[in-house]
Amino acid sequence: MKEIRAIVRPSRIQRLRDALRDIPNFPGVTLFRAEGFTAPASTTRRTVREELVDFSEKVMLSVLCEDHMVPPIREAIMASCSTGQIGDGLVWVVDIGEIHRVRDGSAY
Repeated sequence: MKEIRAIVRPSRIQRLRDALRDIPNFPGVTLFRAEGFTAPASTTRRTVREELVDFSEKVMLSVLCEDHMVPPIREAIMASCSTGQIGDGLVWVVDIGEIHRVRDGSAY
């Protein structure tokens, strides 16, 4: 099992949802509201006020899936969320050791 995580622009969520629903047997997605920033473009000292408003609104998503589902899901995320601009986001894949259902404790 794998977990695909991504950080993307909120404006791309509708497009992403449509792309993921087009994937046969898509297992589902969980979304989280997030804020973040990239490395500063310069080393100029900034005020605390400037630092506090430097965060951009983002959405983080998580998809748990079988290994063979990673390529189509990853590609759907990248294709539907790309604008070609800095700040489009990131996608990464994490190995999952175990998954258990809360309802009955059974292994997934």
